[in-house]
Amino acid sequence: MTKNSISSKRKGYIGLLRGLMTLSATLTCALVVFLIAYVLAKGLPNITWELLSTAPSYIQQTIGILPDILNTVYIIIATLAIVIPVGVGAAVYLTEYAVNKKMVAVIEYAAETLSGIPSIIYGLVGMLFFCEFLDMQTSLLAGALTLVIMNLPTVMRTTQESMKTVPQSYREGAFGLGAGKWRVIRTVVLPGCIDGIITGCILSAGRILGESAALLFTAGTAHVLNGFFSGLANSGATLTMALFFYAKERGEFEVAFAIAAILMLLTLLVNLLASLVGVIFKRRRNI
Repeated sequence: MTKNSISSKRKGYIGLLRGLMTLSATLTCALVVFLIAYVLAKGLPNITWELLSTAPSYIQQTIGILPDILNTVYIIIATLAIVIPVGVGAAVYLTEYAVNKKMVAVIEYAAETLSGIPSIIYGLVGMLFFCEFLDMQTSLLAGALTLVIMNLPTVMRTTQESMKTVPQSYREGAFGLGAGKWRVIRTVVLPGCIDGIITGCILSAGRILGESAALLFTAGTAHVLNGFFSGLANSGATLTMALFFYAKERGEFEVAFAIAAILMLLTLLVNLLASLVGVIFKRRRNI
């Protein structure tokens, strides 16, 4: 077999693979664009100020999603307020303080396993432990604690990988100047990887925003307008649960598509914010 025939076969093989990759990328982009365009086209015309600013009334036969919007905000705030300190603290300990590498490997493996468990299982465990064993009943707080367990591996692993990108020479230089361990972490390591930490937290907020299966068992489906603290102690439907309720139980597909469009826009905004934060901190680091 001549070199020319081998070269032509190799070029044909490379061209075939390139064509398959191009086709795969095109199909993926087309599906994403179609999904976004379809949901927005069906949902945006149904979004009105009355829908966004009122609570549902069965007496007046009106539909409003203001309680669902507020419940979504409440559960995001409550979840992030718990998962960020715990996740970042765990990552700092595992990366900077832990000396038993086997224990670190076991914890990291457990975190990877937790991140792959279906969310419906988290909901079942959250219902049995938080709602029944701890007697929290069906409430936003029980849903928030369940989402804390779900998002803890994401925040912890993202923070760990960000801290590993800080050069070891920075730590050694700070130690050489007489700084203590915690001072080095607080003034050198964490500021050097803050972009990755914030990005991980924003992506966790996006996951909380789109979660429904875990909240079905723990947070409930009440469309009641409450304050922050009273809302955490009571049952409440988030936007995803409201989408399920109006589409499945009441057959109000116009309202369901309006909620879907709102969730789609919020998800796009969260991803855009995560990318923007990463770019801003990279520019500051390079200055």
